[in-house]
Amino acid sequence: RGLTDISLLKSFVHLRYVDLSENKLHDLSALSSLTELLWLKVDGNLLTSACMQEMSYLQVISFDRNHIKDMEGITHPRLANLSLKENKIQTVLGLRQDRLFSLQILELRGNKLKSTAEFSLPKLKKIYLAQNNICSLEGLEGFEELETLHLRDNKLETLGGFSSSMKCLQYLNLRSNGISSFQEVEKLQVLPMLQALVLMDNPCADEPNYRLEVLVLLPHLQRLDKELVEEDEQEEAAQIRQARQEEK
Repeated sequence: RGLTDISLLKSFVHLRYVDLSENKLHDLSALSSLTELLWLKVDGNLLTSACMQEMSYLQVISFDRNHIKDMEGITHPRLANLSLKENKIQTVLGLRQDRLFSLQILELRGNKLKSTAEFSLPKLKKIYLAQNNICSLEGLEGFEELETLHLRDNKLETLGGFSSSMKCLQYLNLRSNGISSFQEVEKLQVLPMLQALVLMDNPCADEPNYRLEVLVLLPHLQRLDKELVEEDEQEEAAQIRQARQEEK
């Protein structure tokens, strides 16, 4: 509706669900009196900051498609789901475990992140980092409860950085990166619960017997590139694995 002023909302102190998407807002300070707010959506505005007064009950926020450059000032203690898709964020400095101890889902697709360093949120279960400029994986050892990691369309050429402490990671999407060798794929053996892997549109996916080679390295996979792993594939991979071990 092209709104630039939402000061009228100050008087509606019992509002719990607010959607202000597709307006022309620069400022959310008028929401500070909505102390019972549970859910906030402000997609497609002109916000340059996600900073707001702390909201005791706020659980879901979506700041998609704004002009936000950093993550300072997000301090809501019950926030469980935070989305900042398609902004201009270059660093996650400012996301603090002592303020965001309930955060489980973090959506940062389509930003300008170059690394996974500085994430200090060990309770996260799902992180979406597709369409960034990430070229290195750092600081992942703290993600002991992470179940889903989405890294499609980045600039990864190596897969160092994963840790055996990531004992809950089940789904990993690495589509459209620069991973060229199976030696890099072998590094994923440290992930004890990895069940679904997406590797298509990487250079290694053009190698002969690509699918079989991945299954030789990662015998616990149940799904590769969206397709279920068939029983005969598992058996053939097991035979190749055993033969190679005997050769060694």
